[in-house]
Amino acid sequence: MKREAVFVSEEELNRQRAFAEAVRENPDRPESYYVVTYGCQMNAHDSEKITGMLEDMGMKPAEKREDADFVIFNTCCIRENAERKALGNVTWLKEVKKTRPKMIIAVCGCMVQEPGMAQRIFRKYGFINLAFGTANLHKLPEYLHRVLETGLNVVQVENQDVIAEEIPVRRLRYDFAYLTIMYGCDNFCSYCIVPYVRGRERSREPEAILREARELKESGVREIMLLGQNVNSYGKGIPGGFGFPELLKELDGLGIPRIRFMTSHPKDLSDRLIDVMAGSAHILPQFHLPVQSGSNAILEKMNRHYTREQYLERVRRLREAIPGIGLSTDLIVGFPGETEAQFEETMDLVREVGFDSAFTFIYSPRVGTKAAEMPDPVPEAISSVRIQKLIALQEERQQEALQRFIGTEEEILVEGLSKRSSRAVSGRGTHGISVTVDGTEADIGEILKCRITGLKNNTLTGERADQ
Repeated sequence: MKREAVFVSEEELNRQRAFAEAVRENPDRPESYYVVTYGCQMNAHDSEKITGMLEDMGMKPAEKREDADFVIFNTCCIRENAERKALGNVTWLKEVKKTRPKMIIAVCGCMVQEPGMAQRIFRKYGFINLAFGTANLHKLPEYLHRVLETGLNVVQVENQDVIAEEIPVRRLRYDFAYLTIMYGCDNFCSYCIVPYVRGRERSREPEAILREARELKESGVREIMLLGQNVNSYGKGIPGGFGFPELLKELDGLGIPRIRFMTSHPKDLSDRLIDVMAGSAHILPQFHLPVQSGSNAILEKMNRHYTREQYLERVRRLREAIPGIGLSTDLIVGFPGETEAQFEETMDLVREVGFDSAFTFIYSPRVGTKAAEMPDPVPEAISSVRIQKLIALQEERQQEALQRFIGTEEEILVEGLSKRSSRAVSGRGTHGISVTVDGTEADIGEILKCRITGLKNNTLTGERADQ
């Protein structure tokens, strides 16, 4: 049964502000914090909210986690390795805490939201003081206040699909910002645990999104990244048929220089959305469109709700409407029952499309998903061979695809100094590809025009067109 989204009331938000004030005035409160983030952009933005709340409670960032009074791990559970890595790093702090008993250790995020996980954490890792899930992120001040007042461990996991506005945020960059437009997912791909830990789809009100976008523009942000598990289906529950294309059109009219978004589901990619992108002034010509497999049989087992042919038609339509568009994707090999012929269908699709970049994965079973119960698992040795073949092919096709940029002009938002030279800077171009040009630290946060002159590995190189 579909659960309805619950908007956190102003009364509840004021209650959390009161808890934040109580923590700030507590003489035993932590003085410093350190946030460890695993997973996707959604998690990264959640960590910005966590940081905002901690600073609202009077804490300052520590340079190293072992020196912090409060350490919080914002976890991911998409793959089992992510869980092991997170818990391994948490365990490392156990010895540190023996010498600093007042250190508070917290764990939150998707991993904690898994059924029974929070209780298992406390049974096995008794030195952890606080654990809470994705649905109650906004209640961090209340939970920390309870830890300080009682000295007891606190575990709190809720299943409500909530939307909480006006949470303090401390952005990692002044020129770039994440902007969440929706939460959760209704797709239930057979391999994916997201709907179970992030909840069902619920969309933020357009007015709240546009208000936040205006504030970001006024603060000097040059680029926003719209976030959602499936941004294409934004608008469920919003009256008047106001969907993602309509939201994009409104955002484009605000005049923010650069707008990106992710992630999109191929089954929900409409002609209306493509046309809005093609006619926009600020939506960048980049599209991340996960295909996962090139085999119709595997796509059906994955519960993806599209065919290989439909996916290729969407790619054709995107390239027809937006020539030169940057395309990236996600690919999984070794899905249960995948034959060699079905793997070759994925290879053929990669050859045909020529993606600018691709995130490639060996299938990892997640307890609680339908795929975890499927028969005919692919042996690890076979999956390893297949992933190496796929990576080699993608790198070859990527080099061919990126050749189209040589000799063209590109605008980049400078993110920092190049790792290879103190006399060069790097940033992401409008098509989503990293570009390196001559520059200095003074260029960070600026949008530079450059002429693309070469290609090195997966990075474009160029010369500034403004000099």
